[in-house]
Amino acid sequence: MMPELLFLWTDLLLWLLVMLTLLFIRYAGKRRHLREPWQRVFRSGMAVGAAVVLGVFILIGLLDSIHFRSGDDATNPGEVLSLFDTMVTPLREQQEKSYSAPFATTLYAREMVMQEDGGTERIYPQLKYGGAHLTDLGEKRWDILLTTAIGVAQAIVLWLLVAGLLGLWRRSKPSPSSPRERVRVRGEFAAHWLSVLRRSSDNTNRFPWHVLAWMLLILFMLILVSANLSLKYHILGTDKVGEDVFYQALKSIRTGLVLGTLTTLVMLPAAILMGVMAGYFRGWVDDVIQYLYTTLNSIPGVLLIAASVLMLQVYMDNNAADFSSTIERADMRLLFLCIILGVTSWTGLCRMLRGEALKIRELDYVQASQAFGVSSFRIMMRHLVPNVMHIVLITVVLDFSGLVLAEAVLAYINIGVDPSTNSWGNMINSARLEMAREPIVWWSLSAAFVFMFALVLAANLFSDVVRDAFDPRLRGKG
Repeated sequence: MMPELLFLWTDLLLWLLVMLTLLFIRYAGKRRHLREPWQRVFRSGMAVGAAVVLGVFILIGLLDSIHFRSGDDATNPGEVLSLFDTMVTPLREQQEKSYSAPFATTLYAREMVMQEDGGTERIYPQLKYGGAHLTDLGEKRWDILLTTAIGVAQAIVLWLLVAGLLGLWRRSKPSPSSPRERVRVRGEFAAHWLSVLRRSSDNTNRFPWHVLAWMLLILFMLILVSANLSLKYHILGTDKVGEDVFYQALKSIRTGLVLGTLTTLVMLPAAILMGVMAGYFRGWVDDVIQYLYTTLNSIPGVLLIAASVLMLQVYMDNNAADFSSTIERADMRLLFLCIILGVTSWTGLCRMLRGEALKIRELDYVQASQAFGVSSFRIMMRHLVPNVMHIVLITVVLDFSGLVLAEAVLAYINIGVDPSTNSWGNMINSARLEMAREPIVWWSLSAAFVFMFALVLAANLFSDVVRDAFDPRLRGKG
């Protein structure tokens, strides 16, 4: 029997956001005022490098957003898995007894073990999976080096293939017919292949292929080396219940992306609509909207989020029959947290759009439209909204990293996502007690920090280039 697909709310909304993004790309490609700034963005080596890293995170998050039930029939529904879970099955299933350090072959703490002679001894028990293939534990270092070398070799072969395809795609000419023409084309292909790896002298007006190529090489090495090593060892150790920390960090990517993107989906409609209306109509409409977001800003955001999450928790406890699995309960809490964060974060963008709309409504072409009797709705959609989209784009990309970090803070004070949900915030929250152990269990906190740092740094670098490309005040200087 085929696995039954399970459509979680966050999955549906995340894929809806992907479709809207693709439609926006098609729309922007036909509008010069949107196409040219994005072309400037992707002429920046820093933006391309950050986009490659973000692309890997997004790919993992999307693969983890296709859920299904693994059971055979209604009497045996099985557990809820994602497509990403099936791809990393060894990481998910290789669970130890308790804590173990990165690349360790024994547990992190001593245990009393019964000996053959009936006595007991306090030793470090052997792990069930980590390093289990080794016949001699002294060979661990050479085994790690050999596995790493194999992963690096695989990455180089894959990278050469991808770089060759990029060079072939850049040439994009018809097949030659004569032998002399074939020799000339081979030389051109080699030149195109090398141009992918070298920095262009005219770097301001061309796509930075060299950045893309070298970033792909680094990512291929990291991915393939990690994949090979994780089949033999717990490369980031295990947690209290023996679950692989590397698997937890990868599963947390989806939670960070959901909070950073779906919150934007909730925030944008209210911010754009109210900001443009307040600036265009002024008068009592402006007063009402200003009163609304000023009142909302006066309420401490953390208290509002805490009260809302507690209300939802009470509702789910009283209506447990409405949720058929734990993951659906956790998904509902994640969705509700996105809604609450969106409700509390639209006010800043609304205030900026109001100020920009006040300025645009006084321009000549808007005044001419009013004189010709064009409806207010049409003026706002045709003249105001397109001219404030640069502010919307800049705010969206800048707020993404802030929302990812907000999840960690909220989880630390126990009002974030459900404890059963894999997230960097929950990993940091659980590390509070681990850091008080003797010896210290440091790898859960370090893994969450490294993955969160990589995502937030890539998002910030990319957002800086987007801001410079879309900000009219900086466009002339560039």
